[in-house]
Amino acid sequence: MNNWLQTHTHPLVIGHRGASAYAPENTLAAFCLAREQGADGIELDVKRCASGDVVVMHDPTLLRTTGAAGLVHEWTLAELRALDAGQGEHVPTLDDVFDAIGPNLLVNVEVTNYTTPDDGLEPLVVDIIRRHAIADRIVFSSFHPLVLRRLAVLAPDIPRAFLYDDEVRFDIQAVFNDPLMPHEFRNPHYSMVTHALVRELRSRHIGVNTWTVNAPADIKRMAECGVTSIIGDSPKTIREALGL
Repeated sequence: MNNWLQTHTHPLVIGHRGASAYAPENTLAAFCLAREQGADGIELDVKRCASGDVVVMHDPTLLRTTGAAGLVHEWTLAELRALDAGQGEHVPTLDDVFDAIGPNLLVNVEVTNYTTPDDGLEPLVVDIIRRHAIADRIVFSSFHPLVLRRLAVLAPDIPRAFLYDDEVRFDIQAVFNDPLMPHEFRNPHYSMVTHALVRELRSRHIGVNTWTVNAPADIKRMAECGVTSIIGDSPKTIREALGL
């Protein structure tokens, strides 16, 4: 059984792009630090670069995290590795991350080919997960219903989560999206989470992973609402707020 779907005694503690409050986001340093801080898992973002490799980076552009100009999908892996992603860290591949984090961490893989939706990213990601034999620790997430639909066909054994915020009101779209993209989780922004929402979704066997929760008061409220996992920049802060 996939570990995301098991019953847990407390909300899972998930490092948003690793322990990104302390180390550059989506780098090996951030992911390893999340593990050291006691996270149950990490959240990361994947894209395909020009050489066909799957790299871990959130933005479609390079400027914010590396200072370079251009789009991720226009650069080869060798070119990306030459960049500084902060504090001397480099842009990792998904393989790099799986090799670094060890055998226990759960992984929320956000498939972020939003600007290049037909680039063949999904089968590459599934192949990497199969090679590492860690399907039981993975959940896919995306804001794009068709991405989740493709993943459901490619890897029906790996659960999927629909990401949304107050600009993507899932409740309005649900009648259309539910048949299109079967999913086991919804991942709303924490400002949208209520007791009633979690109760209604759980009655339909849908879990709730909420993001990006950093303030102790908000962390405690999410736990009181009964969410499945809390995704935040500081696993240490989440654990302390939950008394773990």
